[in-house]
Amino acid sequence: MKVSDIIASIGVIILLVAFLLNLHKRLSAQSKIYSLLNFIGAGICCFASFMIKFYPFVILEGIWAFVALVSLFKVPRGTSSN
Repeated sequence: MKVSDIIASIGVIILLVAFLLNLHKRLSAQSKIYSLLNFIGAGICCFASFMIKFYPFVILEGIWAFVALVSLFKVPRGTSSN
């Protein structure tokens, strides 16, 4: 197993843990932890895809990580940031 395979496996495990916790109602899709797990998992997968020069997944995972990062700093509607 190559280093890129190990890195990608870690990223995928993180993404799947977040998905399973959400599916079994242990973690809300709106929670910061869910977004953080998605950001970390997608970022790791993006890096692993870059390592093997598989650019379609670099784009996919990069966008996934970016959207998760944005959701970490999003203020829910109807609330004030004050």
